[in-house]
Amino acid sequence: MQNSPPLTQKSISLFFFPLVLNVQLMSVSHSIINAGLARLEDAVVALAAFSVAMVLHLFVASPSYQNHTITIAMVRGRRSLIAMMLFVLLIAVWVSILLALLAFTPVGTFVLNRLLGVSPEVGKGAREALGLLVLLPFITGLRGLFQGLVIRARRTPLVSFATAVRIGMLFVYLWLGQIWFDGTKVAAFALLGCVATETLVVGWFAWRVKLPAEEDDGRTLRDILGYGLPLAYSSGLQQTVPLLINAIISRLPDGTLALAAFGIMRGFLFLLAGPMRNLQQAYLTLVQQESDNRPLMVFLVWVSCAMALVMLLIAWPLNQPVLGTIMGLDDAMRTYLAWPLTACALFPLLYGAANLLRGWFSGAHLTGRLGRSTFYKALLIIASWPLIVSFPLPIPGIAVAIMLLLGAEFCEMGYLYRQRRALLRH
Repeated sequence: MQNSPPLTQKSISLFFFPLVLNVQLMSVSHSIINAGLARLEDAVVALAAFSVAMVLHLFVASPSYQNHTITIAMVRGRRSLIAMMLFVLLIAVWVSILLALLAFTPVGTFVLNRLLGVSPEVGKGAREALGLLVLLPFITGLRGLFQGLVIRARRTPLVSFATAVRIGMLFVYLWLGQIWFDGTKVAAFALLGCVATETLVVGWFAWRVKLPAEEDDGRTLRDILGYGLPLAYSSGLQQTVPLLINAIISRLPDGTLALAAFGIMRGFLFLLAGPMRNLQQAYLTLVQQESDNRPLMVFLVWVSCAMALVMLLIAWPLNQPVLGTIMGLDDAMRTYLAWPLTACALFPLLYGAANLLRGWFSGAHLTGRLGRSTFYKALLIIASWPLIVSFPLPIPGIAVAIMLLLGAEFCEMGYLYRQRRALLRH
């Protein structure tokens, strides 16, 4: 670590909050899509199908969602940029092949109907959505690369501006989608179109920003694979958690309702806790000396408390205006979601702490430890599966989902914390 001016709450805020806005705007797009599906005929099936499709897509495509982190850590000049572009292409080809198998072959039927246990109607809608999302990994892969270049130049407001353009265009794509498609295909088309628009805008910004002058260290595709594949593996395992939770709750007595509710809950968690994932990028970009760690920890606490307060307000005093008027949910669904939303007030702190620790391990080039942490996290859910399905608790399925989600996050945070302490002692 080098000597530099101490990190302040102001400097963290100027870097972090534009990225918060970016995540918030991204989550708004998912909530807008959910709100559109909630107004369709047979809304519960449509919401459940799109929720399952998104969980599957995020699981399969998750390796490409670490591209901005890898770019921040590894790209230093022309040669490493070309190597990073090859890495993006390689991952995107692999992910698209997997999505095509799920959408167009019997593999998808087996995974959805047998492994995840969803109903035939939900499975059909999920496969229709996945069929339109086959090209999305190429778009999101490039978006991550472009975002990494812009973030490394500390021009984070540009990232948020590109996402704001995405939100504006989403309404256009939803309108066009209703002309050309029906059901979950409307949502998938709108998502594909608005993310493509966002990628074009942030790509233009990445082309225009000037990174700090540095000598290219000659990093090759092999170097980036060595650093990036453990992160990609870790990212994939992260997405097994909602996938496994879906597989468990779909087998409970209120399975379809729980799936629909979990899709809505994940939209709110993305909105109110998703910004905490940017602490990993904040660590990699801002921390220059050991004393910079404490300001980031203080920042984590007060931001996560603010997010928790918003979640509690939505669960209770703002339940009707937010969940009823804006989201279009009926009284039964709003009541079903109230207590699970309350419990999720803990999630921003747990998720933020885990991502701050992930930043430390990424900065130390110990990305292999991150793969282990997510493996143990997924293993906890797998170990819980037979117990929950064989001996169902007398609580709603969505409550089971939130218990598993919080438990998994606590598991990862605890493992990374203990590993960091052990490494620092030696």
